[in-house]
Amino acid sequence: MNTPHADLAGSPSTGVTVGLVLAALALLATALVAAVLTIRLIRARRILRDAGIPLTHKAAYWGALLYVISPVDLLPDPIYLDDIGVLLLAVRALRGAAARGRGEPD
Repeated sequence: MNTPHADLAGSPSTGVTVGLVLAALALLATALVAAVLTIRLIRARRILRDAGIPLTHKAAYWGALLYVISPVDLLPDPIYLDDIGVLLLAVRALRGAAARGRGEPD
């Protein structure tokens, strides 16, 4: 039986399909990491209520949040590495400032 779809294993369209699926999975994983970090950053707003946190760290928090939702990026939108980096720096600055305010080591 000679059907048009009988031998798709070596066809170029299968390779393209696999590549697109892998790219979509990579984008989904990156978006998931960015979403988790955004949620952590939003939850970290409780730290901002602490009076011992300097204004610069509060500004870093709000700046990072604005950068993530902003349509202007250093890298194109499908690549969330810049968003993830900004979020990580903001969370690290907040946690360090909160730890210093409580007298704990960073």
